[in-house]
Amino acid sequence: MTVTSSEPTGLRERKKARMRRDLIDAAIRLFHERGFEGTTTEEIAAAVDVSQRTFFRYFASKEDVVLEAAEGVDQSLFDSLRERPADEAPFRALRNAMRDHWEYLEREDLHLQGSAVNLIARSPELIDTNMRYYHRRQARLADALAERAGVDPTTDHRPSLVASVFFAALSNGHQIWCASGCEDLGLLLVHILEQLDLVPQAVGDGWGTPDA
Repeated sequence: MTVTSSEPTGLRERKKARMRRDLIDAAIRLFHERGFEGTTTEEIAAAVDVSQRTFFRYFASKEDVVLEAAEGVDQSLFDSLRERPADEAPFRALRNAMRDHWEYLEREDLHLQGSAVNLIARSPELIDTNMRYYHRRQARLADALAERAGVDPTTDHRPSLVASVFFAALSNGHQIWCASGCEDLGLLLVHILEQLDLVPQAVGDGWGTPDA
């Protein structure tokens, strides 16, 4: 005899989504407090008042928690990009999507999950995870850019190139922010937008020493 739950499917799915979000929030917070290696899956589960067995029903490993947190935040950036005006140039649309994306993060209080991106980049224990995430992230953004432009990213390499330059500018902005203490998240956005605005000039022919 099959026993079925009396809960409506929609309610069950919402509870699962809430638990997944709670586990991610707890994990990222603990990773920053204790370090990635210094945090166990049992401690993450305990922070949410569930068993370690429950944790493994949602995530196969600690690395998967970090990846899902980072990729979930990325998705809001890609959604912001798709909402930009169709006549906006690709890189300008991406720059403005980043600004809109940041407003969404603040409104939804997702900066904790957003910090998963920094955790991946700055944790020696996550070097392999960082490489997998970087390539997946770049490919997903290239696909979003290609979809917006109506081109095939397998034959038109401009979306991939724009995605690479975009993430390089983000990395520069993050480094500048960390040099000032890595504290004011509003200042991080300022540095990121400054770097994105510098890209057209930096990759053009308007600066540097001319070739002899």
